[in-house]
Amino acid sequence: MRDETEVPSPCVSICVIDEPTGLCAGCYRTLDEIAGWIDLSAAERRAVVANLALRRALYEDEITLRHAADAER
Repeated sequence: MRDETEVPSPCVSICVIDEPTGLCAGCYRTLDEIAGWIDLSAAERRAVVANLALRRALYEDEITLRHAADAER
């Protein structure tokens, strides 16, 4: 039986999908990862979480700049 509380959601309540990358501007998950989180095993959740730091490193500046510009409009 799967323990859903074993790996907490990385959601930070900044739920905006960046269209060019397809990543959430807050947690850096894809829509599929967000929508399917509840059905993932603990191992699958850990695999998703393991990718988030790299995604943040690759895309944080780009996403932040894009969404800051959108907010100014």
